[in-house]
Amino acid sequence: MSNPLLQPTELPVFSAIRPGDIEPAIDELLARNRARIADIAARQGTPSWDSLVAPLEQLNDELANAWSPVSHMNSVVNNEALRQAYNACLPKLSQYWTELGQNQQLFQAFSRLGEHEEGLDDVQRKVVENTLRDFRLSGIALDEAGQKRYAELQQRLSKLTTRFSENVLDATNAWSLLITDEARLEGLPPMAQAAAKQAAEAREQQGWLITLDFPSYFAVITHADDRELRQEVYRAYMTRASELGADPKWDNSGIIGEILDLRKELSALLGFASFAEYSLATKMAETPDQVVAFLEDLAAKSRPEAQREFGELSEYARREHGVQSLEAWDVAYFSEKLKHARYEVSQEALRPYFPLPKVLDGLFRVAGRLFDIEIGEVEAFDSWHPDARLFTVSRNGEALARFYLDPYARDRKRGGAWMDTCRIRRRLPDGTLQLPVAYLVCNFTPAVGSDPALLTHNEVTTLFHEFGHGLHHMLTQIDRADVSGINGVAWDAVELPSQFLENWCWEPEALALISGHYQSGEVLPEALLEKMLAAKNFQSGMFMVRQLEFALFDFLLHRDYRPGQTEVQRVLDEVRQRVSVVPVPAFNRFQHGFSHIFAGGYAAGYYSYKWAEVLSADAFSRFEEEGIFNPQAGADFRRCILEQGGSREPMDLFVAFRGREPSVDALLRHSGIA
Repeated sequence: MSNPLLQPTELPVFSAIRPGDIEPAIDELLARNRARIADIAARQGTPSWDSLVAPLEQLNDELANAWSPVSHMNSVVNNEALRQAYNACLPKLSQYWTELGQNQQLFQAFSRLGEHEEGLDDVQRKVVENTLRDFRLSGIALDEAGQKRYAELQQRLSKLTTRFSENVLDATNAWSLLITDEARLEGLPPMAQAAAKQAAEAREQQGWLITLDFPSYFAVITHADDRELRQEVYRAYMTRASELGADPKWDNSGIIGEILDLRKELSALLGFASFAEYSLATKMAETPDQVVAFLEDLAAKSRPEAQREFGELSEYARREHGVQSLEAWDVAYFSEKLKHARYEVSQEALRPYFPLPKVLDGLFRVAGRLFDIEIGEVEAFDSWHPDARLFTVSRNGEALARFYLDPYARDRKRGGAWMDTCRIRRRLPDGTLQLPVAYLVCNFTPAVGSDPALLTHNEVTTLFHEFGHGLHHMLTQIDRADVSGINGVAWDAVELPSQFLENWCWEPEALALISGHYQSGEVLPEALLEKMLAAKNFQSGMFMVRQLEFALFDFLLHRDYRPGQTEVQRVLDEVRQRVSVVPVPAFNRFQHGFSHIFAGGYAAGYYSYKWAEVLSADAFSRFEEEGIFNPQAGADFRRCILEQGGSREPMDLFVAFRGREPSVDALLRHSGIA
């Protein structure tokens, strides 16, 4: 069989991908691209879009389409052979992109095209502008020695960030605790107990298996009455991939230090004072001081409320349960107890009303009413795992996009939830349109027995969040690859559609669509709905400062880092002292599993969640004013935000939708802090 990575296909052929074929296929594509790029660069006497940009876009998209399924499978069905093939290709891809970013002939051609742009439309001008910026960020102005060092730094960083992620995955998979005394499971919801028993049976063990997969960890830390069990599981989770973890071979300590050293060197090489400053070159925020001031202002407004909430929780635990001093492994447990005592509602009480089939159907109906789309499932398709599903997004019978959904936690699957690109919308050389395709990945508790998977309301919100990212990718009307969908969108604006869509998880009119008891079909009862809405902002101050702790740690670390001088743990401790209200034990090694900044795209950018939340809260306030399913507001959001991709500056798009610049007031009001 010919290698599927080399065939132009609308959708990947996952089942035909063999680890042994991956590296030769990527080698072949890279060699072909290099030869064609040399030819393109040599023929740019008077560059035009069709002679320069379009053929480069075609080559890069073919490479992206080949690599996309490999990268995706490495995250969701990881195994040693696949990992080796993936890691063998990383330095080659890094070298290729570095060469492209430092190609003087191409840079000169783009510069000439940018100087004589009369024949370009606005979207094409934005592509050329971004490309020239990226040339500079790739070291185009460096001398030969500087460019060589830049390439070495990028290759090494690619390897280190991948290794960081692998260590977290391996450390998570390696730890488990077999419970044989059922009394130790007291307090765990029946569904969590059944899942633990199912996990033990899958490994041919008798009893209940607790793992560090998030659904298992979260059930214990939130519900287990056995305080020692909570402490044991918390310690295992918070020391993953650290010097205090189960195996030193997964310790990320040295990797963190080297990543920070190399990022500092890379940013200095390009003329930036810090990696934080380098990071902002492609974001909405203009200076590091602006970001820190934004975060510290939110902290100043939120921390008094967080302190009040934690004092209230401590008093409740002491008065009602005789616990004199709250530890980190007590906070989620007693928070859930206090929430139930006050509002008579809990995540577990809500689960039966959110079976995944009903939630999905409701989500699609919400999106349909807002953005005039229909979503239907594709029954027969090629897949990487039986859990995966495929859907088509249409309007008036015309297909706009497709997306895969992989909803459940399992061994050898990366934790967390994310949306990633499978195919991007772009106009092909023959004039046809390549439709966008997305991967939506979550880690929900799978179905137990014959019952459907039941989601907590938090998980429903997660699903809406990732689907919001997916809509940004799938509903784009931009045909130029570099600014199509989420491409070219400033990183601190990319969370706008995802956080925006979460709001419908709290609206009674939308909840009527996404809820239905898995046995009776009964919509979420009004009494339970009122309790859930009353509890919406329970401990919102504590949640806010927790997110600000992560964001400030990330940004200050990357702004102020000094090789050989900065102690990562001390930076985190100092941020916690200023911002946090929850006690953290000395053994906590949160940073060793902080994949967002050490293995993902959020380095010196984790603040983006809060930055974009200001945008999303203010955007949603228009729907609060005009009606949450107001067709004009929905059409405007689709037209001004979702369809535009990265073709215009995000502030211009926001103003086009809202009629003014954003205000932080809506976020504080939505959080119950104002």
